[in-house]
Amino acid sequence: MSHKFKVRQMVRMKQPAHFEARTSSDGVYEIVRLMPSDETGEPSYRIKSATTERAVRESEIRAT
Repeated sequence: MSHKFKVRQMVRMKQPAHFEARTSSDGVYEIVRLMPSDETGEPSYRIKSATTERAVRESEIRAT
């Protein structure tokens, strides 16, 4: 399965957790790296905001 999003593209979490509302001032993240698909075949990404960086699955994010 190919990646839907590209490096440097801005995205938002589909279901932001409570702590994310406090750590990301506007809820927007930048894709910094495309990662291999997980065991289910779903593509993964490294995303970052001004204060945090994390790994997410493609189904967890949406375009801004």
